[in-house]
Amino acid sequence: MEEAMKSSQSWACNKLGDALGAEVVGLDLSQNINDETLNKLIDHFHKNAVLVVRDQRLTPEQHIAFSKRIGPLQIHVQKTYHLPGYPEVYSISNCLDENGKPIGLADAGKVWHTDLSYMKEPSRCSLLHALEVPHDDKGVPLGNTEFINTQFAYERLPEDLKQSIKGLKAVHSYQKVYDEIQALKREGAANLMPLTEEQKKTVPPVEHPIVIAHPYTGKPILFVNEGITESIVGMSPDESKKLLARLYAHLKKPEFKYSHSWRVGDLLMWDNFATQHFAVHDYELPRRRRMRRTTVKGAQPAFA
Repeated sequence: MEEAMKSSQSWACNKLGDALGAEVVGLDLSQNINDETLNKLIDHFHKNAVLVVRDQRLTPEQHIAFSKRIGPLQIHVQKTYHLPGYPEVYSISNCLDENGKPIGLADAGKVWHTDLSYMKEPSRCSLLHALEVPHDDKGVPLGNTEFINTQFAYERLPEDLKQSIKGLKAVHSYQKVYDEIQALKREGAANLMPLTEEQKKTVPPVEHPIVIAHPYTGKPILFVNEGITESIVGMSPDESKKLLARLYAHLKKPEFKYSHSWRVGDLLMWDNFATQHFAVHDYELPRRRRMRRTTVKGAQPAFA
Protein backbone atom coordinates (compact mmCIF):
# COMPACT_ATOMS: atom_id res chain seq x y z
CA MET A 1 0.00 0.00 0.00
CA GLU A 2 2.76 2.44 0.95
CA GLU A 3 4.61 1.80 -2.34
CA ALA A 4 1.39 2.35 -4.30
CA MET A 5 0.92 5.68 -2.57
CA LYS A 6 4.49 6.64 -3.46
CA SER A 7 3.71 5.94 -7.09
CA SER A 8 0.50 7.95 -7.14
CA GLN A 9 2.01 11.43 -7.32
CA SER A 10 0.91 13.12 -10.53
CA TRP A 11 3.62 15.41 -11.86
CA ALA A 12 4.75 17.06 -15.06
CA CYS A 13 7.98 18.41 -16.54
CA ASN A 14 7.82 21.59 -18.64
CA LYS A 15 10.59 23.15 -20.72
CA LEU A 16 11.76 26.59 -19.51
CA GLY A 17 14.57 27.65 -21.85
CA ASP A 18 15.59 26.95 -25.42
CA ALA A 19 19.15 25.92 -24.54
CA LEU A 20 18.48 24.21 -21.22
CA GLY A 21 16.22 24.25 -18.19
CA ALA A 22 12.90 22.64 -17.24
CA GLU A 23 10.51 22.77 -14.29
CA VAL A 24 8.86 19.91 -12.43
CA VAL A 25 5.47 20.60 -10.86
CA GLY A 26 3.31 18.37 -8.71
CA LEU A 27 6.11 16.31 -7.14
CA ASP A 28 6.75 16.29 -3.38
CA LEU A 29 10.34 15.31 -2.65
CA SER A 30 9.74 15.26 1.11
CA GLN A 31 8.14 11.89 0.37
CA ASN A 32 10.32 8.86 -0.35
CA ILE A 33 9.63 8.69 -4.07
CA ASN A 34 9.93 5.28 -5.72
CA ASP A 35 12.70 4.22 -8.09
CA GLU A 36 10.53 4.58 -11.19
CA THR A 37 9.80 8.23 -10.39
CA LEU A 38 13.45 8.88 -9.54
CA ASN A 39 14.63 7.37 -12.83
CA LYS A 40 12.15 9.47 -14.82
CA LEU A 41 13.31 12.57 -12.96
CA ILE A 42 16.97 11.83 -13.71
CA ASP A 43 16.09 11.21 -17.37
CA HIS A 44 14.52 14.71 -17.54
CA PHE A 45 17.60 16.03 -15.74
CA HIS A 46 19.98 14.60 -18.33
CA LYS A 47 17.85 15.98 -21.17
CA ASN A 48 17.59 19.50 -19.73
CA ALA A 49 20.81 19.89 -17.65
CA VAL A 50 19.01 22.24 -15.22
CA LEU A 51 15.87 21.06 -13.44
CA VAL A 52 13.80 23.01 -10.90
CA VAL A 53 11.37 21.09 -8.70
CA ARG A 54 8.82 23.68 -7.56
CA ASP A 55 7.19 24.22 -4.18
CA GLN A 56 9.41 22.05 -2.00
CA ARG A 57 9.32 22.26 1.79
CA LEU A 58 12.30 20.21 2.79
CA THR A 59 14.00 19.74 6.13
CA PRO A 60 17.78 19.36 5.99
CA GLU A 61 17.30 15.62 6.53
CA GLN A 62 14.90 15.37 3.57
CA HIS A 63 17.19 17.47 1.38
CA ILE A 64 20.11 15.18 2.20
CA ALA A 65 18.06 12.00 1.79
CA PHE A 66 16.84 12.92 -1.70
CA SER A 67 20.32 14.04 -2.79
CA LYS A 68 21.81 10.72 -1.66
CA ARG A 69 19.36 8.91 -3.94
CA ILE A 70 21.36 10.43 -6.84
CA GLY A 71 24.79 9.65 -5.43
CA PRO A 72 27.21 10.07 -2.51
CA LEU A 73 27.58 13.61 -1.23
CA GLN A 74 30.68 15.77 -1.19
CA ILE A 75 31.53 18.01 1.74
CA HIS A 76 32.87 21.45 0.82
CA VAL A 77 36.41 22.32 1.89
CA GLN A 78 35.09 25.64 3.29
CA LYS A 79 33.69 24.39 6.62
CA THR A 80 32.69 27.83 7.95
CA TYR A 81 29.25 27.76 6.35
CA HIS A 82 28.25 24.15 6.78
CA LEU A 83 24.73 24.06 8.22
CA PRO A 84 25.22 23.32 11.94
CA GLY A 85 24.78 19.60 12.50
CA TYR A 86 24.66 18.87 8.76
CA PRO A 87 28.13 18.99 7.14
CA GLU A 88 26.62 17.78 3.84
CA VAL A 89 24.59 21.01 3.59
CA TYR A 90 26.31 24.27 2.61
CA SER A 91 24.59 27.54 3.53
CA ILE A 92 24.50 30.22 0.83
CA SER A 93 23.07 33.43 2.22
CA ASN A 94 23.61 37.13 2.86
CA CYS A 95 21.71 36.91 6.17
CA LEU A 96 23.20 37.50 9.62
CA ASP A 97 22.59 35.75 12.92
CA GLU A 98 21.52 37.47 16.14
CA ASN A 99 25.17 38.41 16.78
CA GLY A 100 25.59 40.01 13.38
CA LYS A 101 27.69 37.17 11.94
CA PRO A 102 27.05 35.71 8.46
CA ILE A 103 25.08 32.46 8.45
CA GLY A 104 26.22 31.54 4.94
CA LEU A 105 28.48 32.38 2.04
CA ALA A 106 27.17 35.59 0.49
CA ASP A 107 29.66 35.59 -2.38
CA ALA A 108 28.90 32.23 -3.96
CA GLY A 109 28.96 32.16 -7.74
CA LYS A 110 30.29 35.64 -8.50
CA VAL A 111 32.39 34.21 -11.34
CA TRP A 112 31.45 31.76 -14.11
CA HIS A 113 32.33 28.32 -12.79
CA THR A 114 31.50 24.65 -12.49
CA ASP A 115 31.10 23.44 -8.90
CA LEU A 116 34.11 21.48 -7.69
CA SER A 117 35.79 21.14 -11.09
CA TYR A 118 39.01 21.49 -9.05
CA MET A 119 38.46 17.97 -7.66
CA LYS A 120 39.84 14.79 -9.22
CA GLU A 121 36.25 13.56 -9.24
CA PRO A 122 34.17 16.74 -9.74
CA SER A 123 30.56 17.13 -8.73
CA ARG A 124 27.89 15.33 -10.72
CA CYS A 125 25.26 17.86 -9.69
CA SER A 126 24.34 20.49 -7.11
CA LEU A 127 20.92 20.82 -5.47
CA LEU A 128 20.11 24.30 -4.15
CA HIS A 129 16.95 24.84 -2.08
CA ALA A 130 15.53 28.38 -1.88
CA LEU A 131 14.23 29.35 1.58
CA GLU A 132 14.19 33.15 1.11
CA VAL A 133 14.39 35.05 -2.18
CA PRO A 134 15.04 38.82 -2.46
CA HIS A 135 12.68 41.01 -4.53
CA ASP A 136 12.80 44.56 -5.81
CA ASP A 137 10.23 47.22 -4.89
CA LYS A 138 7.90 45.95 -7.64
CA GLY A 139 8.03 42.35 -6.42
CA VAL A 140 10.39 41.11 -9.15
CA PRO A 141 12.78 38.39 -7.89
CA LEU A 142 16.45 39.34 -7.64
CA GLY A 143 19.55 37.16 -7.54
CA ASN A 144 18.99 35.12 -10.70
CA THR A 145 21.35 32.24 -11.44
CA GLU A 146 22.54 32.07 -15.05
CA PHE A 147 23.56 28.84 -16.77
CA ILE A 148 25.47 27.85 -19.92
CA ASN A 149 24.89 24.59 -21.80
CA THR A 150 28.45 23.34 -22.29
CA GLN A 151 27.34 20.47 -24.49
CA PHE A 152 25.67 22.84 -26.97
CA ALA A 153 28.70 25.11 -26.75
CA TYR A 154 31.01 22.30 -27.83
CA GLU A 155 28.69 21.14 -30.63
CA ARG A 156 28.66 24.66 -32.10
CA LEU A 157 32.35 25.38 -31.64
CA PRO A 158 34.07 26.52 -34.87
CA GLU A 159 35.98 23.64 -36.44
CA ASP A 160 39.35 25.38 -36.07
CA LEU A 161 38.78 25.71 -32.33
CA LYS A 162 37.71 22.08 -32.06
CA GLN A 163 40.94 21.03 -33.70
CA SER A 164 43.08 23.38 -31.59
CA ILE A 165 41.86 21.87 -28.30
CA LYS A 166 41.77 18.22 -29.36
CA GLY A 167 43.68 16.07 -26.87
CA LEU A 168 44.55 18.98 -24.58
CA LYS A 169 44.19 19.18 -20.83
CA ALA A 170 43.70 22.17 -18.54
CA VAL A 171 44.60 22.82 -14.91
CA HIS A 172 41.68 23.44 -12.53
CA SER A 173 42.53 25.14 -9.23
CA TYR A 174 40.46 25.96 -6.15
CA GLN A 175 43.11 28.55 -5.25
CA LYS A 176 42.22 30.48 -8.42
CA VAL A 177 38.53 30.90 -7.60
CA TYR A 178 39.37 31.47 -3.92
CA ASP A 179 41.76 34.32 -4.83
CA GLU A 180 39.24 35.90 -7.20
CA ILE A 181 36.51 35.93 -4.57
CA GLN A 182 38.92 37.14 -1.90
CA ALA A 183 39.78 40.06 -4.19
CA LEU A 184 36.20 41.24 -3.77
CA LYS A 185 37.12 42.24 -0.22
CA ARG A 186 38.55 45.39 -1.74
CA GLU A 187 34.93 46.27 -2.44
CA GLY A 188 33.84 45.18 1.03
CA ALA A 189 31.79 42.42 -0.55
CA ALA A 190 33.44 39.10 0.33
CA ASN A 191 32.87 36.90 3.37
CA LEU A 192 34.90 33.89 2.26
CA MET A 193 37.01 32.66 5.18
CA PRO A 194 40.77 31.97 4.86
CA LEU A 195 41.80 28.36 4.22
CA THR A 196 44.17 26.61 6.60
CA GLU A 197 47.26 24.92 5.19
CA GLU A 198 45.63 21.54 5.90
CA GLN A 199 42.53 22.56 3.93
CA LYS A 200 44.67 23.68 1.00
CA LYS A 201 46.34 20.25 0.89
CA THR A 202 42.95 18.60 0.35
CA VAL A 203 42.32 20.57 -2.87
CA PRO A 204 45.54 20.56 -4.95
CA PRO A 205 45.30 21.61 -8.62
CA VAL A 206 44.13 18.87 -11.00
CA GLU A 207 44.25 18.35 -14.75
CA HIS A 208 41.14 17.52 -16.79
CA PRO A 209 40.62 17.14 -20.54
CA ILE A 210 39.31 20.30 -22.17
CA VAL A 211 36.74 18.21 -24.02
CA ILE A 212 35.31 15.45 -21.85
CA ALA A 213 32.78 12.71 -22.40
CA HIS A 214 29.84 13.30 -20.08
CA PRO A 215 30.22 10.48 -17.52
CA TYR A 216 26.50 9.64 -17.61
CA THR A 217 25.40 10.42 -21.18
CA GLY A 218 28.66 10.06 -23.13
CA LYS A 219 28.12 13.35 -24.98
CA PRO A 220 31.13 15.65 -25.59
CA ILE A 221 31.37 18.60 -23.20
CA LEU A 222 33.52 21.75 -23.24
CA PHE A 223 34.97 21.53 -19.74
CA VAL A 224 36.75 24.81 -18.95
CA ASN A 225 35.46 27.73 -16.88
CA GLU A 226 36.66 31.22 -16.05
CA GLY A 227 36.51 30.85 -12.28
CA ILE A 228 38.54 27.68 -11.77
CA THR A 229 40.46 26.83 -14.97
CA GLU A 230 43.97 28.15 -14.46
CA SER A 231 45.89 27.26 -17.62
CA ILE A 232 46.26 24.83 -20.52
CA VAL A 233 48.84 22.12 -20.03
CA GLY A 234 51.88 22.42 -22.34
CA MET A 235 51.20 26.00 -23.47
CA SER A 236 52.98 29.21 -22.59
CA PRO A 237 51.01 31.51 -20.26
CA ASP A 238 50.30 33.89 -23.14
CA GLU A 239 49.12 31.16 -25.53
CA SER A 240 47.01 29.58 -22.82
CA LYS A 241 45.38 32.88 -21.88
CA LYS A 242 44.48 33.69 -25.49
CA LEU A 243 42.99 30.27 -26.25
CA LEU A 244 40.99 30.20 -23.01
CA ALA A 245 39.68 33.71 -23.75
CA ARG A 246 38.36 32.50 -27.13
CA LEU A 247 36.66 29.53 -25.50
CA TYR A 248 35.07 31.67 -22.77
CA ALA A 249 33.77 34.19 -25.30
CA HIS A 250 32.16 31.36 -27.24
CA LEU A 251 30.67 29.75 -24.12
CA LYS A 252 28.94 32.98 -23.08
CA LYS A 253 26.95 33.41 -26.29
CA PRO A 254 23.26 34.10 -25.51
CA GLU A 255 22.01 31.04 -27.43
CA PHE A 256 23.66 28.73 -24.87
CA LYS A 257 22.16 30.43 -21.79
CA TYR A 258 19.25 30.09 -19.38
CA SER A 259 18.61 32.54 -16.51
CA HIS A 260 16.74 31.11 -13.53
CA SER A 261 14.39 33.44 -11.69
CA TRP A 262 13.97 32.06 -8.18
CA ARG A 263 10.84 31.31 -6.18
CA VAL A 264 10.72 30.28 -2.54
CA GLY A 265 10.51 26.48 -2.44
CA ASP A 266 12.51 25.91 -5.63
CA LEU A 267 14.87 22.95 -5.48
CA LEU A 268 17.21 23.65 -8.38
CA MET A 269 19.35 20.79 -9.67
CA TRP A 270 22.10 21.49 -12.19
CA ASP A 271 24.47 19.17 -14.01
CA ASN A 272 28.04 20.22 -13.23
CA PHE A 273 29.41 18.49 -16.33
CA ALA A 274 26.87 19.80 -18.85
CA THR A 275 26.65 23.35 -17.45
CA GLN A 276 28.49 26.17 -15.78
CA HIS A 277 26.82 28.99 -13.85
CA PHE A 278 27.02 32.52 -12.51
CA ALA A 279 25.08 34.11 -9.64
CA VAL A 280 23.74 37.62 -10.26
CA HIS A 281 24.40 39.79 -7.17
CA ASP A 282 21.89 42.60 -7.70
CA TYR A 283 20.63 42.76 -4.10
CA GLU A 284 21.91 43.51 -0.62
CA LEU A 285 20.52 43.63 2.90
CA PRO A 286 17.85 44.28 4.02
CA ARG A 287 16.79 42.19 1.00
CA ARG A 288 17.45 38.66 2.24
CA ARG A 289 18.59 35.59 0.31
CA ARG A 290 18.84 32.26 2.12
CA MET A 291 19.52 28.92 0.45
CA ARG A 292 20.92 25.48 1.22
CA ARG A 293 23.01 23.35 -1.13
CA THR A 294 24.04 19.73 -1.33
CA THR A 295 26.62 18.49 -3.81
CA VAL A 296 26.62 15.01 -5.37
CA LYS A 297 29.94 13.41 -6.23
CA GLY A 298 30.64 12.60 -9.86
CA ALA A 299 33.22 10.62 -11.83
CA GLN A 300 36.71 11.49 -13.01
CA PRO A 301 36.44 13.18 -16.42
CA ALA A 302 37.85 11.38 -19.46
CA PHE A 303 38.54 12.50 -23.02
CA ALA A 304 35.53 12.45 -25.34
